[in-house]
Amino acid sequence: MKAIPKRYWVFPVDLLFMVLSYFLAHLVRFEDLRFMDNQSDFWTCTAIVLVTRSVVFFASGIYRSLWSYASLHDLLAIIKTTILSSLVATIALLFYNRFSQLSRMVPILDTLILLSFLCLRSLSWRMVRDQIFRTSKSKNGIPILLVGAGKLGATFLTELRRHNQLEYVPMGFLDDDQNKKGGYIQGVPILGTTNDAETAIYRYGIKKLIMTVQQPDGRVVSKLMNVCDKAGIDFKILPSFGEFVSEQPKLAQLREVQVEDLLGRPTVNLEIESIRSYLGNKVILVTGAGGSIGSEICRQIAVFRPNVLVILDAAETPLYEIDYDLRKNFSELQIDIRPVIADVKNLSRISAVFEEHRPDVVFHCAAYKHVPMMEINPSEAVLNNVMGTKNVADVCRLIGVERFVLISTDKAVNPVNIMGASKRAAEIYLQHISQNSRTKFITVRFGNVLGSNGSVIPRFREQIKRGGPVTVTHPEVIRYFMTIPEATQLVLQAGSMGEHGEIFILDMGEPVKILNLAEEMIRLSGYAPHKDIKIEYSGLRPGEKLYEELMLDEEGIKKTHHPKIRIAARLENYNLLLFQNKLNRLFSLAKANKNKEIYLGFKEIVPEYKIHDEYIEWETTHGNRTI
Repeated sequence: MKAIPKRYWVFPVDLLFMVLSYFLAHLVRFEDLRFMDNQSDFWTCTAIVLVTRSVVFFASGIYRSLWSYASLHDLLAIIKTTILSSLVATIALLFYNRFSQLSRMVPILDTLILLSFLCLRSLSWRMVRDQIFRTSKSKNGIPILLVGAGKLGATFLTELRRHNQLEYVPMGFLDDDQNKKGGYIQGVPILGTTNDAETAIYRYGIKKLIMTVQQPDGRVVSKLMNVCDKAGIDFKILPSFGEFVSEQPKLAQLREVQVEDLLGRPTVNLEIESIRSYLGNKVILVTGAGGSIGSEICRQIAVFRPNVLVILDAAETPLYEIDYDLRKNFSELQIDIRPVIADVKNLSRISAVFEEHRPDVVFHCAAYKHVPMMEINPSEAVLNNVMGTKNVADVCRLIGVERFVLISTDKAVNPVNIMGASKRAAEIYLQHISQNSRTKFITVRFGNVLGSNGSVIPRFREQIKRGGPVTVTHPEVIRYFMTIPEATQLVLQAGSMGEHGEIFILDMGEPVKILNLAEEMIRLSGYAPHKDIKIEYSGLRPGEKLYEELMLDEEGIKKTHHPKIRIAARLENYNLLLFQNKLNRLFSLAKANKNKEIYLGFKEIVPEYKIHDEYIEWETTHGNRTI
């Protein structure tokens, strides 16, 4: 015989409460026991009430809830079920004796008394259990401090108390909202702001600090890390609320601080419908689909269900990997994924691909991006980054592609390297041809991408793993950073906003000093910078500069309706024929491998371009800035 679940054992208690509440309702109404003069009639009415209430209670499913974990949701369910059962019982009594010799106040009093009993029953065990475990934990538990007295913090606190095997004792919250100071969440006090962290740690003997903030500010994370490092305690971070509720057990999602947390900013909010309107049910082509940005763009495009997703790359292995990944993770969307091996430098091949697939939207991610590598191979930068972009853009204009989105870089602003100059030349060309074209040519410019292939973060991790030294080019070098999701979201959003020739720029906040980044990564790995792991300065490499910029002229920047996206000034004076002649000369120099002439050729096309030696001389003359 199948055992009855323990949660149903509470039903006999509820039956007792039903009898007691019905009896007390009569006693309160009549103020004596005269209603018992006709005991047979009273007990018959009581039986009718018990039967009808029992049927309603079981039908409502309230006994499926675990009453030891009673919540507000369960409380509301009890209230609704009790009121409904009272109505059904009253109707049954009307059919029985039309309320003969009964007071109409009795059902109301009965309902209120029964509700009191049931609510007390539902919450009493939880209250007793919490108090017992709180008392036992306070003696032997680990005192912790929570940072973030919001929804995520309150949810985490509830979850923490349900996991009794974790001997954590929450001593208090810290929150930078001054209005919350002095308040309580589930009996846990809000002690102050993050500026009070060090005082609270020593005052309450804190052994672990846990950040429970949806989108923590990187500067706050860095500050708290330093405080915890000084105090010798653990520092953990809880993921966002969406991640927090997606898996079980929730407490297992506590993780170490990552470098992305130190640079964290509120993520870019997407206008989902506007993006869906130009991606959904369309033919989308992504060049450079096997790269860090290209592959993530493919994944995010797939969410919007295009009819066809053409993924194009010159490298076979990365293309195979993103093709496999898309088919595995988005098979239920039934997207027609078409991998194409092609080189953007080969115009005839690109033309054939576009004629075959007829894309509506093109995301051009194919480019050589490593600055020192392009500095010693300038002809390849010209042919791939400039001529390759021109080839794809020209074919798009010829066959009538709706939108073309170019992935550019902050290194295109006042460039001092071949890579930046090549991307700036590509930007200018798109601005030229966009003036008289049905295709909407759009450029998206952003800074360094965390975790992308060849970026500084993986290199630092490898050097730390080897025991150092960590190499930084210059103690004053600074860079703008963004995460891969931020970069790809901006690209998708800009694709929906652009019209003709705009250059979109993400508000990336404050730039980061690379030396500080290296020091924080060493601390995250459990070492002391300059002591356990040395930091060495290798000097600026050819083509590198101290300070990257996102715009040419601050006065030319325009706001958009999106709070995190701005537009650089559009090129007004142009002579397309003259510019194309200069490009063709540059292409001839690249095909002839005349590297020295290429540097000078870029100065004709990109007037603000400085050859690296000129930049070093300029920096020496003007002095170093500090962040």
